[in-house]
Amino acid sequence: MRRFTWVVALVMVCLSLVVSGCGKKDAGSVVKELDGVMSKLQSYHGKGQMTLRTGQDPQEYDVEVSFQAPSFYRISLTNAKKDITQIVLRNDDGVFVLTPHLNKSFRFQSDWPENQGQVYLYQSLVQSILMDNERHFTSDEKAYVFDVVANYQNGSLARQKVWLDKRNYAPQHVEVSDANSNVMVIVKFDQFEFGTKFEKDQFDMQRNMTGWNLKTLPTMMQGDSKTGEKSASTDSKAGTGAASGKGTAAGNGTGTATNGTATGQGSGSDAKGDTAGTNKGNAAGAGTATGDSKGAAAPGTSSDSTKTSSANGSQGTATDAGSDKATAANGTQAAAIGAKKDTSKQQSFGIIEPRYMPSGVKKQDVTELKLGEDQAVMLRYSGKYNYTLMESRPQVQTVSVLPGDILDLGFTLGVVTGDAKKTLTWTYDGIEFRLSTGDLPETEMIKVAQAVQGEIGK
Repeated sequence: MRRFTWVVALVMVCLSLVVSGCGKKDAGSVVKELDGVMSKLQSYHGKGQMTLRTGQDPQEYDVEVSFQAPSFYRISLTNAKKDITQIVLRNDDGVFVLTPHLNKSFRFQSDWPENQGQVYLYQSLVQSILMDNERHFTSDEKAYVFDVVANYQNGSLARQKVWLDKRNYAPQHVEVSDANSNVMVIVKFDQFEFGTKFEKDQFDMQRNMTGWNLKTLPTMMQGDSKTGEKSASTDSKAGTGAASGKGTAAGNGTGTATNGTATGQGSGSDAKGDTAGTNKGNAAGAGTATGDSKGAAAPGTSSDSTKTSSANGSQGTATDAGSDKATAANGTQAAAIGAKKDTSKQQSFGIIEPRYMPSGVKKQDVTELKLGEDQAVMLRYSGKYNYTLMESRPQVQTVSVLPGDILDLGFTLGVVTGDAKKTLTWTYDGIEFRLSTGDLPETEMIKVAQAVQGEIGK
């Protein structure tokens, strides 16, 4: 009887060990399942924050990534402090690097990102795990953690730790370190989902140039009749304005706009500062509605007796004195204001000197010049390596197809063109940089480019 009791106890212990071990996975089983996830990957969408510690002060960026099989990508990098966004697209037309607030785009044919890793792309993270046979594996309560070799363009990044959600292998956290184990890049995902259903134009270049920020969408659509109709439809549906003023007013008004038609009828009432108005109308193209009205509440805002109405980025101001009139044909007034602002910026952005210079290199001189209509400065460096750094704040423009490729600078993506003499072009804080050289290695080009990050013009 005693012997039987011991046998039963031994069996129970073995069963408990088996049961307790059922929930644990080793590196091999996780890697095998990761390989299966990759083979079935159709789409995903993620958002998070990226922190770069490559400069004197940490730099924060909001990151948004989208993927749709077989090879459509969209990456949005937004400077958290300056609210400046750069978008990278890959679709059937090629690869695009877009700077929407400057209306600037680079387009070229490339197999990016297959030919280089990106720390915020799921494929890059998983491939680094699958390819490293000497991977280190641990786990915590919610995630599997891999410590593997980093495979990025920036040669100073040696290893990375990747936290994957135990439930579905979605990325949670990434830390990339240099050869001295200093953490240089951190990516923290706030959300990440597989099997995302995207809108038809999610990866369309024109949609991303004009619709990158809904707050500025009307301005970016100026002059586009089809897009203007969409905007007008939205305004027509909304049709409600709020105003503050004194007294009571009611009336009807009509307005017209050159290069587009805007008609509207509005009625409103004021009661000690709170006014609600309703407007119905259709608009096409770019222009500003003008007309005669009394107490009319058009889409926009009015304060006391001054009422402002805008359509597709054009501006007009009317004073309520029986006849409110304001006209801006073809958005000329808005364009003129924008041009003045651009000119002011061009004259005041200053000279930004990179904090880093390769060993054996000295700054030779600084020259002011003009690139077309743009003010620019050129810094020349000579010694062991020879290169120039051109800085300008360009007018709104679009650059078409270029024979080049993408270079990951961490805080943004640059475009490399040329063969014997290469030029790296990137935009930071509204300033366009062009680093040209015949002998500076690519790793050094990245370091120089990163050294303008966070710098202030002198």
